[in-house]
Amino acid sequence: MTAVIDKPARTPGRWAAPPRPVWEEKPSRAGLAGKGLVLLFACLAILFPLWIVVVTSLSTRKAIDEAGGLVMIPTDITFVAYQELLSGGQVTRAALVSIGITLVGTVFSMTVSVLCAYGLSRTGSLGHRWILMVLLATMFFSAGLIPTYLLVQSLGLTDSYLALILPSAISVFNILVLRGFFMGISQELIDSARIDGAGDLRILWQIVLPLSRAVVAVITLFYAVGYWSAWFNASLYLNDQDMLPLQNVMIQLVQKQEAPVGLGQAIKTGELSGLAVQMAVMVMALLPVAVLSPFVQKHFKKGMLTGAVKG
Repeated sequence: MTAVIDKPARTPGRWAAPPRPVWEEKPSRAGLAGKGLVLLFACLAILFPLWIVVVTSLSTRKAIDEAGGLVMIPTDITFVAYQELLSGGQVTRAALVSIGITLVGTVFSMTVSVLCAYGLSRTGSLGHRWILMVLLATMFFSAGLIPTYLLVQSLGLTDSYLALILPSAISVFNILVLRGFFMGISQELIDSARIDGAGDLRILWQIVLPLSRAVVAVITLFYAVGYWSAWFNASLYLNDQDMLPLQNVMIQLVQKQEAPVGLGQAIKTGELSGLAVQMAVMVMALLPVAVLSPFVQKHFKKGMLTGAVKG
């Protein structure tokens, strides 16, 4: 006969898994339904105003008059407002100005920010601690609006597109995020490249930047959105109406200060509604950001969190 060996009784809780935090537990059906309702409400709160803006921009004057203003349900769809805006005149010129300022400004800001962040990320670079302290000081103290305006005026930048780029070209926060990401790159990899005879610029271009695509994409989007949405510098330093970017023209339309060239007569004759033109300009201003954001969204978590934590 085979002897039966009794197994020692388990002590309650001896082999049990350690308790997990509440947020790691599998959500219940009620929890999933609650999360779904919250997300649905958040999406509606974001998309509903955009829907009203788009539908109003595509509505005829009759539909807008019948709705008493903003249109929620489309009835008569027309693209006359967009055709008139894109056929030439101040709005088209302002859109081209905004595109040019955004492209040139983003390239300039990214070049300076990447070079500065890479230099500050190398602990052996000359005076990197003092330079870092000076940059940090500018985040808490600034000269103010009047000294900045006087400086731009003394440099002869008024009524110049450089006045829309140089005063706000560098963001210390973006530099710190880039620096934190660059410091997380393996030092052995950089040292091996130096042994092979690579200089700093080659290391930055062929090693550091390819490994930092996530954070570079996010910071590039930050700079691009900042330049595209900027209006305050143009209102300060530009006096020529033909040089205004799209955001300033949009402000004039919304405040009904001045109708764009070529649209004033169409609005007076009843062919166009002034509200439809305003909404169409808003759509044109929001379109580039809405198109580019989904392509960079996947880099936000890796780029921002990793750069901030390692910095």
